[in-house]
Amino acid sequence: MERVAITDAAKAIVEKLKKEHGDLIFHQSGGCCDGSSPMIFPKDEMYLDDSDVLLGVLEEVPFYMNKDQYEYWKHTHLTIDITEGRGSSFSLEIPLGVRFIVHSRLLQNDED
Repeated sequence: MERVAITDAAKAIVEKLKKEHGDLIFHQSGGCCDGSSPMIFPKDEMYLDDSDVLLGVLEEVPFYMNKDQYEYWKHTHLTIDITEGRGSSFSLEIPLGVRFIVHSRLLQNDED
């Protein structure tokens, strides 16, 4: 089951960031900095452990969320998008004058 997707606009930013930074990783923030925003980092700069859940892979970039936060979001499908404006996180897209955002919807019965 697909739990996470990405818009074409967000794909373009991910591709740009991959060219500049190499392998990347998405992590859904649990509330610091930009609230609950999807953030993207160089793969070797993000520490993951048993408390992180892999939701999917977007443009060859794994997308993780902490399992405590996942308990709140497990009934939703997430779509990663991009919007203009600077966020206040350390995510790689911030210097580009854009930030990733998440659109969520409840999973349908046939998606459970």
